[in-house]
Amino acid sequence: MFRSKRFRDNWILILIISSIPGLIFGGVIYWLAGERLENELLQMHNKQIQLRAANIDEQFSYLETSVMHWAFDANFGYSLSNISLSRDFEIARNITQTLSIMQGSNPLAKKVELFLEGPAPVRFHPQYEALTNAVQIDGYRQLLAHDKKVFWSQHTSESDSPSDNSLSLMIKIPEADENPFGIIAVRIDTTKVAKLLQTLAPYGDGGTFLLEENGDLLLSSSGKKPASQLDEAITREVLASKTRSGSFLFDWNQTTYTVSFGTMSRIDTEWTYVSASPISAITRPVVFISQLILTLSIGMLLLAFVLSWLASRRIYSPIAQLVSLLTGNTALSALGKEQNDDFKIIEKEWLHLTRESMTLQNKLEQQLPHLKEGFLLQLVQGYLYSYSEQALLERMRNFGWSVDNRQYAVLYIQLSGFENLEGRFSSGDEGLVTFVAANITMELASSHFEQSEVMNFHDLSVGLLIIVPEETEQKEAIRAFSQELTHGIHHVLNMYVSVTIGSLALSVVHVPSRFEEAMQASSLRRFESRNQIIDLESLDEYDKENHEIHYPFALEREIIQAIRTGQIEEAKQLIQAFLEELLERGAKVIDIQQGMLQLLGSILHAIRLTGMDPNRIFKSANLYEQLMQFGEPQKMIAWFHDKVVGPFMQELESRSDVEVKRTVETAMIYLQNNYMKEISLDSCADYAGTNTVALSKSFKQVSGKNFIDYLTELRIEKAKELLRDTDMKINDIAEKAGYQPSYFNRIFKKQEGITPSQYRELNRN
Repeated sequence: MFRSKRFRDNWILILIISSIPGLIFGGVIYWLAGERLENELLQMHNKQIQLRAANIDEQFSYLETSVMHWAFDANFGYSLSNISLSRDFEIARNITQTLSIMQGSNPLAKKVELFLEGPAPVRFHPQYEALTNAVQIDGYRQLLAHDKKVFWSQHTSESDSPSDNSLSLMIKIPEADENPFGIIAVRIDTTKVAKLLQTLAPYGDGGTFLLEENGDLLLSSSGKKPASQLDEAITREVLASKTRSGSFLFDWNQTTYTVSFGTMSRIDTEWTYVSASPISAITRPVVFISQLILTLSIGMLLLAFVLSWLASRRIYSPIAQLVSLLTGNTALSALGKEQNDDFKIIEKEWLHLTRESMTLQNKLEQQLPHLKEGFLLQLVQGYLYSYSEQALLERMRNFGWSVDNRQYAVLYIQLSGFENLEGRFSSGDEGLVTFVAANITMELASSHFEQSEVMNFHDLSVGLLIIVPEETEQKEAIRAFSQELTHGIHHVLNMYVSVTIGSLALSVVHVPSRFEEAMQASSLRRFESRNQIIDLESLDEYDKENHEIHYPFALEREIIQAIRTGQIEEAKQLIQAFLEELLERGAKVIDIQQGMLQLLGSILHAIRLTGMDPNRIFKSANLYEQLMQFGEPQKMIAWFHDKVVGPFMQELESRSDVEVKRTVETAMIYLQNNYMKEISLDSCADYAGTNTVALSKSFKQVSGKNFIDYLTELRIEKAKELLRDTDMKINDIAEKAGYQPSYFNRIFKKQEGITPSQYRELNRN
């Protein structure tokens, strides 16, 4: 279609008409929105900086107020000048506690200390100590000589040098005295202040710092000194502005920063905060919106491209649409010069479709038998339960069956004795044998009935659906056919055949239930080598031959004992004898299966009693379902040996070492819970489920100690714990540890080298 000139012209015209408004709209929005949003974001950034700076200023003000309030505390009164703190330790302890409370009352305070002048200067740091270092004393006296009582300083006495460069708030005491004799120093946590300053620069680049009144760097959000070249350059610009607050743009290394600054009034001084952030980080949303507008514009252009193409297809001529429908998307390029002759294209494609239709019809006729068999399999297995009677009849008519005024009979045919074919067929040839039986069934059924269909289940079983008129009696005919079928298959394959004749179904929807009944009734066949016919309508007569089946409980116990003791060959022989005893009185398949299922359940129960998990041993396989698949004795015996006994024996061998460790662990837990009682190797072995010789040997092998030594060490450790942590009498502790008091002293001294009383005294001192 694209090669048509008319199609191309229409497409280009519609594309131009639909694209121009979108391009104009996108350009105007980009131009208006970009500049305005950028200005709004810069103003919003400056307002946020002012609000956050006010918050920081408020926290410093709160610190100053708190410290001045604490300075009037009674502990820092005039009495400190006349008290010997080395003797009045109660006063010293109160001062230490007060300083600790002051330190924890404000998050910005890192350390609070007190210096007291006198003949013997002392310092609380916050603990009491006498100062002997002349350098430290001179540093504090310089602070006392300051002309103001409350002031900020870069000097503290946190270390041995009283001139550590760290911001501190100083207040002299007593507050109301003209001649103070002490000074309280509150050292600021610069790390926390740096985090506060980082809120003034919320972006990755840039930074925030505080300046003193003289322009020197006080604190920085990076926590580093000296200032970077960028900070020094911004500081010069701020100082040159001669204003208390404001904002401006600053270019540095090809990056434009927006700089906001203002002042914070502190006691005896004034600080200036400066925040610098790259404009690119602030205006990032504007860039995103611009890119979004550009993307939407491109998307609108692509949408116009697609819509114009669709509109052009609608405008194109009906003949061209018919040609496109017949030839497909790639046919025009293959037709070559004939592409401009629409009628020749239509004629050629029509002939091609006619030939393909005939070919498909032939293939359908060849595949019809397989389709019919697939439909029947779905029908008898219940997959078409949602279809109504009329829908099923209509589908059967389409397959060529005559279903009006008809009734339906189902037969389930099972083959047994496959092991008798050794030499003619090998394991895995069950499908081939079933195919031969299905062909024999089909030939015989077609000679007896007008309409019949065979279903091959490929597992030595075959299904047969017979469609007969409603008013005719077919019971004897079906029974005669079953007799002939069993003899025919047995003669050809040398296998025994059991035919289960289901009840007649008067409608198609009842066929699945009738077939299910026939399959279930097939389990009533004798578990013996002979041809059998089971008619559900005369099932009572068949059941009269049934005899009570004796379950061999004695053999079951012997099998389980052989499995527990690892006698694999004896277990296999006992399972063979077990099955033979079930077969003695002409048992049916269902009886044998139930007996073998009960044996399997008993074996799995015995395995679980040994402490093993059957699900892990057999890899979560459904053993019951697997066992139900077998209808021949030898296969059942082989399955028990390969799938049940064998895996358990392998697990039993691999777990022998694990069981020894588990037994010792059980014994140790028993000792830890009962060490205070009368306990012996015999009682512990009984609890662990073993004998004394095995437990003693296993205990030495796993723990490296014999039983008595381990118990003695355990009791002595418990006694030592009571001696250390309680005030119980020695005799009571002896009984708690499981000893008589007189024997306890001797055994304790033998183990520890000292008596219990000496041990308690030694640990408490």
